[in-house]
Amino acid sequence: MKWFAAVLGAVLLLLQYRLWMSSDGVREVLRLRSAVTSQQADNQRLSERNRQLSAEVRDLKQGFVALEERARTDLGMIGSNETFFQVVPADAQGLALPPTQTAPAAAARTLAHTAAR
Repeated sequence: MKWFAAVLGAVLLLLQYRLWMSSDGVREVLRLRSAVTSQQADNQRLSERNRQLSAEVRDLKQGFVALEERARTDLGMIGSNETFFQVVPADAQGLALPPTQTAPAAAARTLAHTAAR
């Protein structure tokens, strides 16, 4: 009977070693749980991005306002009832401003102004 108990004890220790120390034991389960959590966070982020892209596609297919906005920002579209003004800072033309004058921060941007006709 002592021999049988010793064999059972050895089998128990072997199984515990394999459970805790082997490559497919508890460490692997914890690593996989962490990987699943990370993947779920990535999936959530990408799902939100897909939702935004699908809303943008739907707006571009159905709404003229979204299409016009995209044409203005990406292609520089100017409407038929608009006047285009481009403000260039004086120092960009090779002229230096006197130290008391400063160009406004918005002077470097291209502006489109709606003119009332």
